[in-house]
Amino acid sequence: MATSLDLQEQEQLDAVKAFWNKYGNLITWLLVLVLGGFAAWNGWQWYQRDQGNKAGALFDELDRAASAGDVEKTSRAFADLRQRFPGTAYAQQGGLIAAKVQFDKGKAEDARASLTWVAEQAKESEMRTVARLRLAALQADAKQYDEALKTLDAAKAEGFEALVADRRGDVLMLQGKKAEARNAWQVAYAAMSDKVEYRRLIDAKLTALGAPPGAASAPAAGSAASAAPPAAAASSTPAAAAAASAAARPAVAPAASK
Repeated sequence: MATSLDLQEQEQLDAVKAFWNKYGNLITWLLVLVLGGFAAWNGWQWYQRDQGNKAGALFDELDRAASAGDVEKTSRAFADLRQRFPGTAYAQQGGLIAAKVQFDKGKAEDARASLTWVAEQAKESEMRTVARLRLAALQADAKQYDEALKTLDAAKAEGFEALVADRRGDVLMLQGKKAEARNAWQVAYAAMSDKVEYRRLIDAKLTALGAPPGAASAPAAGSAASAAPPAAAASSTPAAAAAASAAARPAVAPAASK
């Protein structure tokens, strides 16, 4: 009986040895890859947290400098963010803050450079569009009207159609193109929800041109196809309401008010 058990154990041992000889290397490499991948994932998570903490600290420094109106410290902090943590939301938001301080302190060229970086480098299309709306306002203020219109052509985030059309009307008005400005504002008015307070400003612009929205909203729908998607205007969404408060406060006053 003992001999029979010994033979069975030996057969099982031989089977295990044969299996390991055949698949041992494969199993070993699979374990190495799995454990290595797990270690790499943990390392990447730690790196991301570390980068986020460092970028957050630098952003806080920028925010304090901006609140104090210190344009030099604000610009340096943004330059560090842009160089060391370009892919973070901190760098993108920092660019918008830095641009405002730079413009307020008379450094319009630096403000345009900061907004251009955000417009080109931000990961979210909404952030790029906000930067382009503000950049177009600065370009228009510098009488760079064609550049401003090109900048607006690239502002395509969903939910911002009305604001882009409104800013386009500002630029066209500065160029003396009243009919085209009126059409753009009509599109902006029709696309924006009546719950958004900013719509009143568009109303005032149209009224000043002798085209109050009540009389102009019907033909505006026809011109919407060439200036902005009428049905796709998401200005009635919460995102657009937030956009109105963020993008409608450029570093310069709206062109139509000049």
